[in-house]
Amino acid sequence: MLATPGRLPPAAQDAKWAYETKQDGQRVVVYLPGDGSMLLRARSGEEITAAYPELRPLSQALGRTPAILDGEVLAVDEQGRADFQLLQSRMGLAHAPARAARMAARVPVHLVLFDVLLLADPLLTTAYADRRARLESLALEGPHWSTPGAVVGHGAEALRATREHGLEGLVCKRLDSGYEPGVRSRAWIKIRNMRAEDVIVGGWLPGKGRLTGLPGAVLVGQRSADGRLRYVGGVGTGWSAAERTELAALLRAAGTDSCPFDPVPAVPDARWVLPRLVGEVRYSTRTRAGLLRQPSWLRLRPDLAPEESAADLPPDAD
Repeated sequence: MLATPGRLPPAAQDAKWAYETKQDGQRVVVYLPGDGSMLLRARSGEEITAAYPELRPLSQALGRTPAILDGEVLAVDEQGRADFQLLQSRMGLAHAPARAARMAARVPVHLVLFDVLLLADPLLTTAYADRRARLESLALEGPHWSTPGAVVGHGAEALRATREHGLEGLVCKRLDSGYEPGVRSRAWIKIRNMRAEDVIVGGWLPGKGRLTGLPGAVLVGQRSADGRLRYVGGVGTGWSAAERTELAALLRAAGTDSCPFDPVPAVPDARWVLPRLVGEVRYSTRTRAGLLRQPSWLRLRPDLAPEESAADLPPDAD
């Protein structure tokens, strides 16, 4: 069951919803047949059990009671927050068990459980509130797995708390909803916390197809403390057709043969421009190297000079 992007439920409906922290990891369904074995499947349906050997002891947690659980595999940073870039070093190892075991020692994962689809009997038509109560009654807390609580009501406060703690966002789940496998349902609403910052345009990539002759993406950077323009990523969404056409004219007028970024990013087919255009972008988080994740264009900032858009980039952004 998948969540639909949206907003908080109306205040008058707040008490009919539960709120869970949105996790930045790999979604998994956990199959526990009750015979001491365990199977993990990714959202794609691929079996990935061998990729996460530290989760194997979970197979013993419920004894002979068969269960199917829904959750998210996370890798956490030094601050205890989910770090998808860290997790990527663990993903894709389902067919390399020896390497998976070595990586488990270096980058251990944690499984967050948030739903139960079967517990001896199927629970798909059971209301979320009752499924959640059944899940919490299992007390599944271990060295590499846990069942974080959900808050009923108080959605605005829950969302504000995720923002204050730098978390990815919130998932709102209707208390009376059943579980709809494979469906992106309005009974689950996801709200992603996004941040906005000013960036300097240093290049662009030509568009293709209907965007031929127009920018398909702009390459943006931010000034670091030492004055260098550090590349922070490519932005390819967020414009109207008119805005993209306007931007194309500005980019052509600012063209140059020299890359303004230091160091020069490895971006094939890049066209460079003088770093004088400032824009504002929205993004979710940064990678450990300082790149923006899921950036989208908000607006040009003609009111700002390029030297005004310095950023506190990570020291290892190279």
